[in-house]
Amino acid sequence: MLVLLAWFVISLSHGGQQTSNQPAASLTALPPVPSSAVLVPDPPADAETATQAAPPVPATTQAQVAPAVAAGQCPDQSMAIKVGVEQPTYQVGQQPVFQIVITNISTSACQRDLNQQQVMVTSLDGQKRLWANTDCYPPGPANLQTLNPGQQAAFRVNWAGSTSQPACAGSRVPVPAGSYTAVAQLGALRSAPEPFNIAK
Repeated sequence: MLVLLAWFVISLSHGGQQTSNQPAASLTALPPVPSSAVLVPDPPADAETATQAAPPVPATTQAQVAPAVAAGQCPDQSMAIKVGVEQPTYQVGQQPVFQIVITNISTSACQRDLNQQQVMVTSLDGQKRLWANTDCYPPGPANLQTLNPGQQAAFRVNWAGSTSQPACAGSRVPVPAGSYTAVAQLGALRSAPEPFNIAK
C-alpha cells in the first residue's frame, strides 16, 4: 500500500500589528510520526491583532459548538486527538507552536472531515478560555480524508499570543506572562490539556 506522509503547519498568527493586513507565516513540515499521515489543505490563517483588553470567556463556553459527525464518517470513539507544545516556555512576544495529531484508533478504515479540528488556549486551571484558531476564521469546506487503522494526520499551529472570542467578538490583546494550557478538539472529541508558560 502506498503511504502518503505529509505534514503541514497552519499559521494562525500575524502578531504585533494593529490591523488585519498582516502576513501569514509559511508552512513547514512536522517531525515524522509513527504512522502515515493524510494530506490536508491549508486552512485559513487566523488574524491576530492587539487592541483593548476583552474579558476571558468562561470554560463552559471555551469550545465552539461541535458539529455532529456526519453519517458514514469515523465516529469519535474511533478517533484519538493529542496536542503538544514545541517547548515548555516562551518569552513574551514569541509565538507558541502547537502540534496536533489525529489518529484512527479503530480496526477499520474510515473517513473524517479534518477541517473540524481546532486548538484552544485556556488558563492553567482550564477555567478561562483565551483563544481558539477557529474564533475569527471558522473551518472551511469539508476536507474528508480516509484514515486507515493507526493512520495519523498531523498539524502544527502557530499562535501570536493574542486573545480572541467565538465569532471574533470583542477586542483582542496579547496575553500576559503566566502559565497556560493548550487543548485540541475534533468535533466533540477533546485532547488532554498540555501546559506551557509565557515568561517576561
